[in-house]
Amino acid sequence: MWEFLSRSLEASTIFTFAALGELIGQRSGVLNVGIEGVMLFGATLGFIAAQTTGSYLIGFLVAILVGALLGALHGFFSITLGVDQVVSGMGIWILGFGLTTYIGNPYTGPLGMPRIAPIFGISPFFWLGLIMVFVTWFVLTRTSLGLRIRAVGENPGVAEVSGISVARTRYLCVIVGGMLMGFAGAVYSLDYNPVWNYNFLMGWGFIALALVFFSMWNPWLLLGGSLLFGTLWQLSLNPQLVLPGVLSRYIWRTIPFVITLAVLLLMSTKWFRGQWGAAKPEALGLPYHKE
Repeated sequence: MWEFLSRSLEASTIFTFAALGELIGQRSGVLNVGIEGVMLFGATLGFIAAQTTGSYLIGFLVAILVGALLGALHGFFSITLGVDQVVSGMGIWILGFGLTTYIGNPYTGPLGMPRIAPIFGISPFFWLGLIMVFVTWFVLTRTSLGLRIRAVGENPGVAEVSGISVARTRYLCVIVGGMLMGFAGAVYSLDYNPVWNYNFLMGWGFIALALVFFSMWNPWLLLGGSLLFGTLWQLSLNPQLVLPGVLSRYIWRTIPFVITLAVLLLMSTKWFRGQWGAAKPEALGLPYHKE
C-alpha cells in the first residue's frame, strides 16, 4: 500500500510541475496547449543527455534549457507575431511528437543508471514540487512582479499605459513556464519511469492543461488536482492493489482522461462561466499589439 501511495505522489509531482508552468503563462494571458510536446522534448533530450554523460544534473539542465527555448519559440509566434496561440501550441505538440520519436529511437530502453535516492521514502521532486507551489502562489499574489503578471493577463492595454511592458512580461512567463514543463518531462523519464519508449507520456501534458482550468488558476487548488490525478493514474496502473477484482485495468486507464474531458466540458458551459468566469484571466489567448 505504501508503494502505491508513494508512486501516486511521484506521479502527481509531474502533473504539478507541468501545470504550474502552464498556469504561470496563462496568468499573463498566454495559452499553450502544446505542454505535451514540451514535456516530450524535455523527457527525451534529458534522458539522452543523462544516459550519455552519466549525470542526472546535466540531464535535468538540458531538459530545462530545451523547455526555455520552446517557451521562447511559442512566445515569438504568439506574442511577437500574434499567431493564434492554440495553433502555435498544437504545432509544438506535433513537432515534439514526431521529432522526439526520431531522436529517441536509438535510445529505446532503460536509463541504466542508479535510481535517485528518495527522501522519507518519497521522490525528492515531490518535496520540490511543494516548494514550487508555494513560490508560485507567493510570487503571483504577494509581489510586484505577480501584480504585473496578473495585470498583463487581465488588461494588457491598461498595463502598457501604466508602464508595464506586456511583451517582456509575457516572454518571462512563457519561458519560465517552458522550463517547468521541460523539467516535468525529465522528472518522468529520469525518475518516475526511467525507460524511454515511443510516445511514453501518453497524454500527461493534456491532463496538466486541464488541471490549470480545474484549479481556477490557483496554485493550491492545482496541487490538490495534481494529487487527485496522480492517484487516479497510479490506480489505473495497479488497481488490484486497492480495488482487487473491480473492473478491468484497461477501464481504469481511461478514468483520468474521462475526468479531464468532463472538466473541460463543464468549463465550456454557460453556467460555469457565469459562476466562475471571474477567475479566468480576461485576456487569455488574445494577442496584444502595442499601439
